[in-house]
Order: sequence, then structure tokens, then C-alpha cells
Amino acid sequence: MAELMNIHIRGGRIIDPANNIDSVVDLYIARGNIIALGGTPHGFTADKTIDAAKKIVCPGLVDLSVRMREPGQEYKATLKSECTAAIAGGITTSCCPPDTTPTIDTRAMANMLTHRGREIGLTHILPLGALTNALGGETLSDMHALHQAGCVAFSNANQAITNTMVMRRAMEYASSFDLLLILHANDPWLSDNGCMHEGEISTRLGLAGIPEAAETVIVARDLALIEQTGIRAHFARLSCARSVDLIMQARGRGLKVTADVAIHHLHLTEHDVADFNTLCRVIPPLRSERDKDSLRSAVAQGDIQAICSDHQPHERDAKLAAFSEAEPGISGLETLLPLGLKLVHEDVMSLNTLIASLSSGPAALLGIEAGSLGVGCLADICIFDLDEEWQVNSTKLLSKGNNTPFKHWLLKGRVSNTLLAGNIVYSRT
Repeated sequence: MAELMNIHIRGGRIIDPANNIDSVVDLYIARGNIIALGGTPHGFTADKTIDAAKKIVCPGLVDLSVRMREPGQEYKATLKSECTAAIAGGITTSCCPPDTTPTIDTRAMANMLTHRGREIGLTHILPLGALTNALGGETLSDMHALHQAGCVAFSNANQAITNTMVMRRAMEYASSFDLLLILHANDPWLSDNGCMHEGEISTRLGLAGIPEAAETVIVARDLALIEQTGIRAHFARLSCARSVDLIMQARGRGLKVTADVAIHHLHLTEHDVADFNTLCRVIPPLRSERDKDSLRSAVAQGDIQAICSDHQPHERDAKLAAFSEAEPGISGLETLLPLGLKLVHEDVMSLNTLIASLSSGPAALLGIEAGSLGVGCLADICIFDLDEEWQVNSTKLLSKGNNTPFKHWLLKGRVSNTLLAGNIVYSRT
């Protein structure tokens, strides 16, 4: 990593929801940390000045679900390629789900990922530990040891834990050490071999559907166990309006539950699958227009605390099969912020709310020191032009995966600079 510079970010509009700051003010960085906002600190001399006039300066984004594909699927992507894509999207902290090969169920795997992240030096990589060994849903992992090795939370990725007693024991274990569980709600019997939302369109296309009950029955089950054990829990990638209702009712009873949504669920619906577009095959599936609108409203009102990319890069052949056989997932790092800004431009939510859901919101629920531009904080910073127009070109994405359904979309808002711990790791010229 390059030698740390004294950096002066001049004339930008600082938006820092964690500290209720929204004003045009200068920002000063030394020794990798933010040392002042406003007037020049005594004795400060800048080695580098970044002109942020007419731009937004906000905390580096925190993405709760980024599949780097390494180790195990380097033919799809690598840590280096996806970290490079992340900083182009203003993302300075990336959470890696445990479904790597091998699984993140040992201290060695957790240590390897954090070490490789520091070695690459572009983004902070935070491993999510496996909830059960090999994600098999039967034997609990050594969560305490994994936490000591750097795992910030625990998840069974997209693999269902069908044994309710195993889930109860996992929650009791987590409660003993105040560990955060990240839950993916899916009933494998109800979802069965489904590949899209169950409804009129799936029937017309002759595709097996996944009913919303496949999500909501597991949300209800897990909420009952959360209430019994008193743990902190987070529901990942909600897709249904009814799921949000259940979580809000539980929160009203005092349960410590949070939730996130993938950015594509705020823009796409089952109608986008109508021409068998495999780029729109995702898990959980794209749902109804009503569900999309409810998820948007939940983020705008703060009922959903975070938006993530749910980044899943694929090689070209993975999306060339028939819709039901194509691999699910979207390459989303470089479009996460611009698609969020599209919601701002459409008056769905405020700019401050969006930035909170991409930075301070996910940081707070993980309990990590990120998502803030307060004095003394690590200088993880995203600078972007709110109004710059650009067209998504899948062949020019820095991610090795160009599997995006947003290709050719005209978006407004683009990252110009990303800083990681006071180092300028991305600068678009």
C-alpha cells in the first residue's frame, strides 16, 4: 500500500447520516484518518487536494453480500477483480458469504480471506462465518472461534436449515456470545424446483414458481425462535411485502431484528422475466409490482436498514441455458450506487436515506467501525457526481461477471474517487 498522504477534499457536499451532517465543507485526512471538517487544522499541509466541488462526499459504502468467487470458483471471478469493481462503485467494505469452496467454517478460511483482503489493499473484506459445518444444516460450526478469527456475523448462505431444533440451538449458541445471525428465509419444500415468482406470469410461461409463502413461513418460524432466545438477527435479501410486515410486528414487540434488500428487487419485477431473460433469474426471485413498491417504501421509511448488491458474478455460459437451468445471480457492484441514486432522482427516497442504507445502516447492524465521516474515523470515503449521466455497458464492467439485466440503462450518478484508510484506491479520469 502506498505511503499515507495528507489529503484535502475541497468544496464537496458532505453527507454523513451517522453524524447528521449535510453541508458543503472541506475535509482533511492525515495518517489514514479524518482529522477535521471545516477550517484547515493548525500545521496541516496537503500532499494531495481533491476538488469535490458540485460532488457528494459520503462514507465508503458497506455491502452486506459480495460473492468474490475466490476461493473455489476463480473461473467466474477473483478477489482482485471484484475488489477492483467494488472500489469503482464506491464500496470500501465487502461482506463475503460463507459459501466459498472450501466453506468459511474454519479459522484458517476466515484468516485467509482477511489476509488476502489486506494484501490486495483495495477494500476491507469481512468474512461471514458458516452457521453449520459445510453449510449442511446439521452440525453447528465453532462460531466463537470463527468470530475470534474475524467473522463479523454468521449465515448459512442460501442453504436452508430445515431442522428447527438445529436453528434453535444455533440461536442459543449465538446468544451466549452476542453474535449476529444473518438469516436467508426460504422453505426448500415450498420453493422446490421453482425458478421465478409464482403467479400469473410463471403460469403463462410454463415455469415452476416460488410462492411468497416459501419466504414468509421461514420468517415467521425464525421470528418465533428469535423471540424465545433473544438474539440479534438480520434477515437478508427480503423479497416480499408480507415479510416486512412480519418483521415490523416483531420489532414492535421489542425483538432485535433488522433486514436488507438487494438493489435489483427495488427496480425489477416478475414482468422483467416475461421474455425468459436469464439475466433476471435471481434467488429470491423478482416478485410482484406490489412487493417492489412495498420494499421501496420500507427502505424510505427506515423499516429496512440496508440495501446491498447481492453481487454474484458469472461466466457467460452460466446464463446461456434455459431459464430454469441458468445459474441465479446478478453482477451488481458497479451499479449499486447508481441504481440507488435512480430512486432518489425518482423521489422514492431522500439522498440522505439512501446513503444511510448503503453505509451507516449496514455498519451499525454489523457493529463495525465504518459508515461515518466523524473526526478520528478511518478515512473510507466515496466521492460521486450526483447528476453525471452514463449508460451501463456490460462489456466494460470491471467485474469479471458481466451478467447484468441493467445493460443499456441510462443512469445518473457516478463515483469519481474512492479512498480506503486514507489511500486513493480509485480515481476516474
